[in-house]
Order: sequence, then C-alpha cells, then structure tokens
Amino acid sequence: MRIVIALGGNALGQTPEEQKKNAIITSKKILPIIKDGHEVIITHGNGPQVGLINLAFDEGKKINPKVYNMPFSECGAMSQGYIAYHLNNSLTNELIKNNLKNNIVSLITSVEVDKNDPAFQNPTKPIGSFYSKEDALKLPYPVKEDSGRGYRRVVPSPKPIRIVEEDSIKNLLKEGFCVICCGGGGIPVINENGEYHGIDAVIDKDFASSKLASNIDSDILLILTAVENAKINFNTKDEKSLTNIDVNTLEKYLANDEFKTGSMKPKVEACLAFVKEKKNRIAIITDIEHAYEAINLKKGTIIRNN
Repeated sequence: MRIVIALGGNALGQTPEEQKKNAIITSKKILPIIKDGHEVIITHGNGPQVGLINLAFDEGKKINPKVYNMPFSECGAMSQGYIAYHLNNSLTNELIKNNLKNNIVSLITSVEVDKNDPAFQNPTKPIGSFYSKEDALKLPYPVKEDSGRGYRRVVPSPKPIRIVEEDSIKNLLKEGFCVICCGGGGIPVINENGEYHGIDAVIDKDFASSKLASNIDSDILLILTAVENAKINFNTKDEKSLTNIDVNTLEKYLANDEFKTGSMKPKVEACLAFVKEKKNRIAIITDIEHAYEAINLKKGTIIRNN
C-alpha cells in the first residue's frame, strides 16, 4: 500500500536536541511499516520551528542591523531542511541496524497557493512560542489564543492547490524510495505569469498532506497527533473516543463544532477531503505509539467513505 504519514510539528520538540530524540522515537515506530513493504511518504509540521527561526532573525536584527529580515518562505525552507535532516538521519540509522537498504530521501517541497485566497486577509495559523495574554499583546504582529494553551503569533494559512514536486515524488516512489517531503505544509508559492514565487504564509500540514495523498493516489492517509483517537464531547463527562467512523457521521460531528479549530478540526477536515475524493481510501488519526497498529486497522480513528 501507498501510505502518507503526517507528523505534527509540536511532537518533534522545541529544540534541536529535543527534536533529535523525538526523531529517533518516531523512526523506530515507522520502521515496521517500511519493513512490511509499504510505500511510505513522510510529511511533517513546523509550527514551533518556523516561528523560532523567524524570531531568531527578528531578535538578531535588534543586535546587528545587518541581519536580514528573512521572509517566511525562506524560514519555511530552513525548517524543512533541518527537520528532514533529523528524520532522515534517524531513519537511516534504524534501517542500517535492521540490515535494510537505505532508501530514504528528503525533498525540499513547494506548494502552490492562490494569491487571492481569503486567508491572506485573516491570519489564523499559530506558529512559534506560546505567550501570556499580557506579553502577546506587546508583540508587533497578530496573535490569537491557541486551544487553551496560551497566545501565539498567527500568519495567513491559505489552502494548497498543488504540490509542485509531486511528479518527482511519484518517480522516487517507483524507484523504491521512502520520501520525506511537504515539511511544514510545504513552502507556499504563487504562480505569476508561469513563474513560482514564495509568499509569506504557512500552509496547514494536514491539508497539504491530504492534497499530496490525493494527488499521488495513496491508499491511506495517517495523521499522527498527541492522542490515540479523535473525540467528541472533549473534556466532558460524556467524552467519547471515535474508532471506526463513516464520512456522514463525522461530517455531522464537524458541523456541530465537536473539534477545536487550532487542534483536531483541521485534521478531521483533511481526512474527510482525502477519503471523499475516491472510494476505498482510508484516513486514520492516532498517536505515534499506535502507528503500526493503526495501519493494520486495529487502533486509532479510522475514517472510511462507505
């Protein structure tokens, strides 16, 4: 089977050392899926990382005026590079330990968006560090409260139109490679007169992963997050974990605002978009601990279009 595995940026850690440790844990959990002979494509978030990179340039400019104001598209490319390096390195080491062929490749990926997307008029995507309300209101850019965890900077989050390198990804899969791509939702670019140009935004990783999974005709979209299952009536006495669920039922829960905007909602929307496009597709939401069992349809929230 062809499987897109989407990793959350928060799960990768806040520092390089934290990220290295988490990449090793992640690689150990993904290895059995590769060993079973599946075609594996790994995507990842970059919310904390791209925000910290951008903040580093902002703070550096205060110390040295010669420091360049780095555009968000370039910050996204940097985060793709160093996150993919950690994942690539840890997966390579796991393959070597298990006497398996090292066919891991990391691909810097651009994703086309519409320059007229309404998201550019309403920034919503949280990135970077968490702040108290008092500190957040002192910042020179838009901030919003993020799922009860504090305040964060928000940037535009346009919807992905297409993955610019998707043909290259398909060719790499045909040659037997496991591909790490679409980091942080991909580098957002717009098409002007037949040329691509970067634009300041962050594409939601789950929507980009869903678009990629659809365009390369994956069998499964596996979204890994902090919990084993998506839930309804979250944090109430009537809380219920969702296991096997059909599209119509999940859409009803979505319409009833059962899922938080900054948390589970985009994951549910991304899964629905993927499975609704074509029959026999499966989308799964679970945590890294249950990734292998989820692929074998034994754990997680399993979404089908029946």
